Amino acid sequence: MDKRSLTETDIRTKYITPAIIDAGWNIQTQVFEEYGVADGRIMVRGRMHSRQASRRADYVLCYQKNQPIAVVEAKDNKHRLGDGMQQALDYAEKLDVPFAISSNGDSFLFHDRSGLIFQQPETELALDSLPGPAQLWTAYCQWKGIDQNKSSVIQPYYDDGLGRSPRYYQMVAINRTIEAVSKGQDRILLVMATGTGKTYTAFQIIWRLWKSKQKKRILFLADRNILVDQTMNNDFKPFAGAMAKLSPRGGGMERNGKKIEITSAIEKGKDRTNKVDTSYEIYLGLYQALSGPEEQRNVYKQFSPDFFDLIVIDECHRGSAAEDSAWRSILEYFSAATHIGLTATPKETNEVSNTHYFGEPIYTYSLKQGIDDGYLAPYKVIRVDFDKDLQGWRPDKGQTDKHGHLIDDRIYNQRDFDKNIVVEQRTQLVAQTITEYMKKTDPMQKTIVFCDNIDHAERMRQALVNLNPEQVRKNRKYVMRITGDEKEGKDELDHFIDPEEDYPVIATTSKLMTTGVDAKTCKLIVLDQRIQSMTEFKQIIGRGTRIDEEYNKHWFTILDFKKATELFADPKFDGDPERIYQPKPGDDILPPDEGGESGGWDNNGGLDGTDLPGVQEPGGDYMPGSGDSGTGPWQPGDDNGEPREPRKVFVVDNVKFSVIEQRVQYLDSNGKLITENLTDFTRKSVKGHYATLSDFLKHWNSAERKQAVIDELTSQGVLWDDLIEQVKEKLGDEPDPFDVIIHIVYGQPALTRKQRVTHAKRRRNYFDRYNEQAQAVMDALLDKYSDTGVATIEDTKVLKLPPFDKLGTPIELLKAFGNKEDYHKAVRILEDSIYQDDAS
Repeated sequence: MDKRSLTETDIRTKYITPAIIDAGWNIQTQVFEEYGVADGRIMVRGRMHSRQASRRADYVLCYQKNQPIAVVEAKDNKHRLGDGMQQALDYAEKLDVPFAISSNGDSFLFHDRSGLIFQQPETELALDSLPGPAQLWTAYCQWKGIDQNKSSVIQPYYDDGLGRSPRYYQMVAINRTIEAVSKGQDRILLVMATGTGKTYTAFQIIWRLWKSKQKKRILFLADRNILVDQTMNNDFKPFAGAMAKLSPRGGGMERNGKKIEITSAIEKGKDRTNKVDTSYEIYLGLYQALSGPEEQRNVYKQFSPDFFDLIVIDECHRGSAAEDSAWRSILEYFSAATHIGLTATPKETNEVSNTHYFGEPIYTYSLKQGIDDGYLAPYKVIRVDFDKDLQGWRPDKGQTDKHGHLIDDRIYNQRDFDKNIVVEQRTQLVAQTITEYMKKTDPMQKTIVFCDNIDHAERMRQALVNLNPEQVRKNRKYVMRITGDEKEGKDELDHFIDPEEDYPVIATTSKLMTTGVDAKTCKLIVLDQRIQSMTEFKQIIGRGTRIDEEYNKHWFTILDFKKATELFADPKFDGDPERIYQPKPGDDILPPDEGGESGGWDNNGGLDGTDLPGVQEPGGDYMPGSGDSGTGPWQPGDDNGEPREPRKVFVVDNVKFSVIEQRVQYLDSNGKLITENLTDFTRKSVKGHYATLSDFLKHWNSAERKQAVIDELTSQGVLWDDLIEQVKEKLGDEPDPFDVIIHIVYGQPALTRKQRVTHAKRRRNYFDRYNEQAQAVMDALLDKYSDTGVATIEDTKVLKLPPFDKLGTPIELLKAFGNKEDYHKAVRILEDSIYQDDAS
């Protein structure tokens, strides 16, 4: 048998898989084929999106499930032995394993990052010499510096029986944490972007440590009541019976019409004090419920300081960053326990960091990585600047506000509006901009509007209600204020985050929805809040990062009125936005390739000096990023985190605001800033692979399947639907994707599919070599191409469709050409005829 004639699948089946099994690996429990490493980044262009190709390791070898120790990358025998090594090393790095292996079916090339199996980094091994699981596991544990017999290390993950398995980065986070605990590390920090499944990760960590009895009593701390309830009812449900909530409220509660049982560990004693039941093993509680007044602190002090073996702190940037934080007292009281911090961002301010308490993160999975892997939604930014936000406004001498109060004589600007002074026309202009955007995109897209305070959120709600009367008549809950001070709004929070509930559509809020709100279908986040914390900014952005394929949520938009996206840029963690758009006065709110009529493209991304943190803004006040501490951190008792109103607020109703600039920005597949339109992006993307028309034609003509080339360009972010429509408008009929590329990218004349068929039929000498039945099939294929394109004629299933079914059965039609292989050769000849005008 000639190996070089075999496909990669054949090489794997006949040579690589048997060699792995012969080495002692259990094919059912230790060998995982086509192991998912990335879903493929979502590319956003205009209102369209596409996905890059998913990434899958051919084999992942595990000592036990979810404990990978080696990656094997296979190639067909036409490739060299090491051609798969760089890919294997990339996967090995992602999966945090020391052994990367490549094979083409002749032998194995073994890369040993540990230096414990072979003396040199890469060694060629015969197919019957692959190391077995015991040898690699021993070396893996030495490489990690852990005891390979430690019970927590080999304790299996929780299996719900439904096939749910952690993503690769969750698995790495879990394994590194377990390994750190097994080595005696007592302060551990995990940094995982919002939307990446921190709670599920925490559950698996706790499960393995608890089941192995390395940690017997565990406390999980969160900062939102809804987070604790959701955690107990969802990810932590397997702990039922051993788990209780440190809150006087227990029994049952209703969420979306479903009964949720919440077991409470606290009861009121006869003396009306809180009594804690210490018979449970796993407790969940709020920072606020344990760190408030002395009577609340008595709750956790009813436990002995050494009661808990493990404390997991969710959103730990709130509870542990500042040494004088009230929440730190809980951690200090239980200082003997292992403390694991979870956060979406390691840093609270330039001066205070979680690393001061926990040390450097043992693992970081950033928003940028999540977007690149296709697990998190990319985002676009529309930045809107108002004249008086930047230029400032000063009242006339003796000017009074709407209520007759004398307005303090000074310059007011962005930092003052909606806090020290309320300008009604500004609120109206923000609401108009939001409404205009939603009407032009999707009036029913879930939207969160972040305001400066509760009063601002209420004024924004009123403005949006009055600007959307038709929607409000359909359902009065089209716009709802969801803040900590109002029960009806808070009661609608579950409906807002439920993908199956249409209403509310727009939620105006202040602080309540910054964390603990899993709004998977939220497509629009509006920032009309002066954000002064990098952490808070990341939390807010995290409301939109979830992907929901079922509800067509693949990306989201940030509509920024307060320059937050400029002042808190953190490209290393967040990546850059997909796009920033800033139209000039009078321009459309949508960019040109989304249906807008404006120009407004900012070719340098709008990053001039005034965009940088700490730059003096017009009006004389230092903006966020300059070290301004603002109103200070949130503390328990502040209305669920809602900032209180200043004592004196002026209300002005006769100051005109106007938009002076807007812009949109997005990313290309390499994470570089892109500001050109869809056509320019396509031209740059294709020329990055095929520099000249000759290069493209050579690749196109040599391809066995033209559809493979089209799919390849799709994976690079080419959006065929929009591009075909552009060329179709010029031609008056449907063009071939081939013509779209040669026209848009290389400036060549384009033809419609019908024109190509007409030209091909003039060259009938192509068909003379075939018998009458075969020629009839060729004519029918040309007509089918004219109607539906090249993908249809390259699939033999077309022979089952009209009019082919009247010419004979598929087998008879294939025999008319000789055999199936001869038929495919005929199709390629037919394609040569179709594309001859440009191929010659």
